[in-house]
Amino acid sequence: MMKLMCTRRIKASLLLAAGLAGLVSAQSQPAPAIRRPNILLLLVDDLKPSFNAYGEAWVHSPNLDRLAARGMRFDMAYCNQAVCAPSRNNLLTGARSTSTGIYSLGYHFRRALPDAVTLPQYFMQHGWRAEGIGKVFHIGHGNVNDELSWSVPFLPDKVIDYVLPESTGGELTREEAYFSNQKLGQNRSLPRGAAWEKADVPDDAYADGRIANEGIRRLEQARERDQPFFLALGFTKPHLPFCAPRKYWDLYDPAKLPLPSVTVPPVGAPSYAGKTLGELNQYKPVPDRPPLEAELVRTLIHGYYAALSFMDAQIGRVLDTLDALGLTEDTIIILWGDHGYHLGDHGAWTKHTNYEQANRIPIIIVAPGVTRPNTSSRALVETVDLYPTLAELAGLPAPVGPQPMDGKSLAPILKDPTASVKDHAYHVFPRGFRGKRLLGRAIRTSRYRLVEWKEAGAPTATAEYELYDYFEDPLETVNLAADQPALLARLAAVLAQHPEAVPSRD
Repeated sequence: MMKLMCTRRIKASLLLAAGLAGLVSAQSQPAPAIRRPNILLLLVDDLKPSFNAYGEAWVHSPNLDRLAARGMRFDMAYCNQAVCAPSRNNLLTGARSTSTGIYSLGYHFRRALPDAVTLPQYFMQHGWRAEGIGKVFHIGHGNVNDELSWSVPFLPDKVIDYVLPESTGGELTREEAYFSNQKLGQNRSLPRGAAWEKADVPDDAYADGRIANEGIRRLEQARERDQPFFLALGFTKPHLPFCAPRKYWDLYDPAKLPLPSVTVPPVGAPSYAGKTLGELNQYKPVPDRPPLEAELVRTLIHGYYAALSFMDAQIGRVLDTLDALGLTEDTIIILWGDHGYHLGDHGAWTKHTNYEQANRIPIIIVAPGVTRPNTSSRALVETVDLYPTLAELAGLPAPVGPQPMDGKSLAPILKDPTASVKDHAYHVFPRGFRGKRLLGRAIRTSRYRLVEWKEAGAPTATAEYELYDYFEDPLETVNLAADQPALLARLAAVLAQHPEAVPSRD
C-alpha cells in the first residue's frame, strides 16, 4: 500500500505542463528538485513610512512604490526601539531590547547573548550563502560587525559621507572621513560637517550608490552558483547628513514641502519624554538649541526627501538587476526601515522617542507564490516578527534561540490581509533623568498607545504614564493618562505581561 501511494505521488509530480496524453512512468525520470528561495533584505536607515505607497503622493519614490506593488505593505508596523543599533539587534536576533537588556548604541549584542544565532547565521546553518553590504549591523560608537553572521567578509561603507571639501571645512578628506567613521570610539569621533550637501556628482560618489553597485555585482555572481543566497543590503540614506546628488534635490519644490503642524510636546507629557535637536545639532549650521529658523526647517525637510529619493533610485537599480537576471520569481524581498523619524513634529528631530513618528516603520514583503500584488494590511506587526516570518517562508523550522525569540510569523497575514497575529505592538526607549535610568516601555494598539516610565524592576506605583488616543488625537497633542484611569489600568495590565530587562552597562 505504501509503495502504491509513493508511486502515485511521483507520477503526479512528473506530468508535463504541455499536457501528455498518457501517464509517465514513475521509474523513467527523477522527481524535480525543490528550489529554496533566495532572500534579499533591503534595510534603510531612518526611513519613515512617508512615500507614495504610504499615501504621501508628493514624495518621489517610484522604486519603493513598485516594490510595494509587487507584494504586501504593512501600514501599522513598529520598531522595537527607535535607535539604530538596538533596532538592528532586534531584527537580526529576533529579540526585543526589553528581553536582552541592550538599549545602547555601543553595547555589542554578543556581550549579552554570546551564543545567539542571528537571522543570516540561521540561514547559513541551513545551506544559504549569507552576504552583507553597507549598514546592516550598526558599526561604530564602540559597536562592531558580527563575523559569525556571514559566509564571506562583511563589506561596510560610510554613513557620514561628503564629497565637497567645504562641507567639512577642509578638515577631512573623503578617505580620512571613511577611516574615522570606522573607528570604535565615541560619537564625537565620527566626522561631522554640514547637515546637507548637494553636488553635481554620479550616484556612486556617495555610499548608497556604491552599496547598490556591490549588491548588483553579488547578484550577478549568485546566479552562477547552485546555492540560494541571503543578501542583506543596508542603505544609509536618508540618515544625516542629507547628502545626495543635486538631481535628487531638484525633484522637489521646497516651497511645496509640508511643514510640521504641531511643533510643541504633548500637553501633560513628562518633560523627559520628548527631545529637541539631539543628533541634528551635531551638524552645521544647526544651532545647539531650538528654535530653528523657518528657512532652515524647510531646507532640512528638503534634504531628507532628496536623500530618500537618492536611496530609492539605488533600490531601483538592484530590483532592475534582479529582474534582468531572472531571479525575481525565486527571491523573497523584504524592505525594512530601522525606525521612524521626526521632522520637527513636537519640536523633535531624528528619532529617540516613544512617539508615533519615531516608532512607526515601513515594512514591505514580496514572497512569490504567497503574497498577492498590491496588497496591504493594518495588522499590528513589529521588527522582531521578521525573523520567524522569513524562516517559515523559506520552509525552515521555527527558530527557537538560544536567544529569546519574541516575534511571531507574519505568514498568516501574507496569505490573508485581513488576518492578524497580535493585538498590540511593543516598544521601548530609555531615558536618563535626575540620576535614574528610566525605561519608557510602550504598547501600541490599533487605537491607543500607553507609555510607562519607571526604573526597571521598580514598583508600578513609581511609574509615570502617557496615554494617547489616535482616533481622536492622531497628532498626540494631549496626554490622557490622568483623565482615563480605567483605560490606563486595562492597558497597563497588558504592558505588565512584557519583560523589562535592566539595561546592560557599557
